[in-house]
Amino acid sequence: MAIGYRDKPAGVLDHVYRFVVKQGSKLTPDTSELLLAEAQTGFKKAQRVAYDCVTRVGEQLHLGMTELEAASLLEDYLRKAGSERFLHRPFAWFGDHSRFDGYQHYGEYHPSQRRLSEGDVVILDVSPVIDGYTADVGYTLSMMPHIEMEEAMSFLLELREIIPVLFASSMTPKEIWSEINHLIAQRGFDNIHARYPFCVLGHRVFRLKANHPKAKRIPIGSSGWFSIEANLQFLKTGFSAALTPENVGSKIGLWAIEPHIGWHGGGAKFEEILVVDHQGARWLDDDVPHVTQRIHKQK
Repeated sequence: MAIGYRDKPAGVLDHVYRFVVKQGSKLTPDTSELLLAEAQTGFKKAQRVAYDCVTRVGEQLHLGMTELEAASLLEDYLRKAGSERFLHRPFAWFGDHSRFDGYQHYGEYHPSQRRLSEGDVVILDVSPVIDGYTADVGYTLSMMPHIEMEEAMSFLLELREIIPVLFASSMTPKEIWSEINHLIAQRGFDNIHARYPFCVLGHRVFRLKANHPKAKRIPIGSSGWFSIEANLQFLKTGFSAALTPENVGSKIGLWAIEPHIGWHGGGAKFEEILVVDHQGARWLDDDVPHVTQRIHKQK
């Protein structure tokens, strides 16, 4: 599919695709086991390992380091921390790579030989599997004070307050996607997650079997972001697996929510697990760095 989202379908095939996704998203898997307290403890542990990873590696970044070198540090940390495998390979995006301008195909999103320069924004994104529980987090930082990044993160934290309210309402995932898109534009930012494969604002997380033989990754197109195992799980879950502009299905379950916004020269995001049940919606854990670091700065 083409990179980016358009309000109107770009031809017959796009129109058919959107119709199929909309109808298919109504078929929602049973997520009751994921909502049990024991399961949420497992997901929280995996998410904390992921955040420990990106914050520790963030402290090791230095000028001249390549994105590939940073991604290698992320992978090494996760393996030493007990990650059996990953949903997707670790990502590291420096500077304007953090907003995906001018990309022609999804292979360009992978970490590259781009070197970290003074004033760059950095996004680190990892998805470890710990004891079969999956997590997927995104973390934004800069090695020096960065006004645009601080403004973007401040707005992202506003979105973090709004998102559970939207999920607890009667809005469909499609309507939530549109509302977040509207709020981003209203504040003068670009919607960068609209440039992700399938324009996802988030995706479901799930529990996987231990030591699965299909945890390898085939680096082809958008499917190359994730392991074979993860792609099979997404296919099994169906079109309700992703929070896209076409999803009108159930919101119940656990979601890795990843609003990604941009300005001229850079981008910023957070990603963390949102729990949605019949009582409402809440973040799995409030002890996450993009929240705690902001609190410390305000003191």
